[in-house]
Amino acid sequence: MNGFKYIGGELYSEDVKVAEIAKEVGTPFYLYSSGALFNNYHEFEGAFSELNPLVCYAYKANSNLALCKVLAGAGCGADVVSEGELRKALQVGVPPEKIVFNGNGKTLRELNLALEHDILMFNVDSDEEMVSLNSTAAELRKKARISLRVNPDIDPKTHSHIATGLKESKFGFEISSAIESYHIANELGNLEVAGIHIHIGSQITSLEPFMDALEKIAPLLTKLEETGIELKYLNVGGGLGITYREEPPLLLSDYRQAIASLVKATGLKIIFEPGRRLVGNAGILITQVLSLKETPHKKFVVVDVGMNDLIRPAFYDAYHEIKTVKDEAAADGIVADVVGPLCECGDFLAKDREIPRVRGGDLLAIFSAGAYGFSMSSNYNSRCRAAEVLVKGDIFQVVRERETYEDLIRGERFFEN
Repeated sequence: MNGFKYIGGELYSEDVKVAEIAKEVGTPFYLYSSGALFNNYHEFEGAFSELNPLVCYAYKANSNLALCKVLAGAGCGADVVSEGELRKALQVGVPPEKIVFNGNGKTLRELNLALEHDILMFNVDSDEEMVSLNSTAAELRKKARISLRVNPDIDPKTHSHIATGLKESKFGFEISSAIESYHIANELGNLEVAGIHIHIGSQITSLEPFMDALEKIAPLLTKLEETGIELKYLNVGGGLGITYREEPPLLLSDYRQAIASLVKATGLKIIFEPGRRLVGNAGILITQVLSLKETPHKKFVVVDVGMNDLIRPAFYDAYHEIKTVKDEAAADGIVADVVGPLCECGDFLAKDREIPRVRGGDLLAIFSAGAYGFSMSSNYNSRCRAAEVLVKGDIFQVVRERETYEDLIRGERFFEN
């Protein structure tokens, strides 16, 4: 469970009883294991050590400062997609030379900030962005290092909302036109063409899509070299899946073995951008049962988190394991929908799930919630966002306070004539 275990029928995060945290903090709250974060990064970095990789954590997965500080302290770089994420990376001490700026809609303000801090590289998404970045760099009398994000048109066999490497995707240059765009970039005076970037999707659990993508760009790398474009970096993005249910994750050793010879043959430094793989199973969401409801057709367990706290089940039809914080015998189980309090039929955490027979006041743990949990949460139905807690050994700290009503309305004003 990657930082979470049952001891004597009680769920622990590292050496702390989850029920004791709930008693002090209240519910709902996200709970993260510092040790799991640290170990996940070192497992990833160590698996590819023979390639001397640069591992840049994808902040979009979870940009809580405390979590990012753990990873930065372990030596991890940052993959950012906004001004906010860039500022967070700098605040937690990620060196600019370990920061890559992604995304398909970078603003001039973001380009300026990143250039002022001399980050490693921009993953450029279009010709227009390339020209804009060149102009911005010229105004600052700087050179911007870039990679072109190339779309290899590969089906990653994942949910359509997180398949980013298909030709229908909004991201990247079509592989057929990439050569021309590289040469345009090479002629712009304030750009330094440094690499190539591919990212085909998220929650990928097989090796085939990654290999297909690399094989598809190999001829492009050869053509670039033949036409005088010298690259330094091969950025293979992220996308490695985790276990939510029973799906076996892609073994890092298999991935390394498959790509090592190809990467070494290119002579390029490899960059990875893992997100979910580092934080997904390092976090859980703790919720309290509010009530049980039974109709002639269904049983419902109503809890105090909803789709505003964890949107993945409603948005992706995603599975998250749900267990009681005090381990109960499954013999007295029920089959029920676990639902939230929002005024939406789509407000569910699980459907037709077999769980122990719970009662109002019981605590439930929703697993694999470290990635795209809090980061995708909202104030829908004017609900305050949950607290976040980090455990390290036998101590825990609230690393984001639970929002209050005053937080909720901060910035709002009555219209006055």
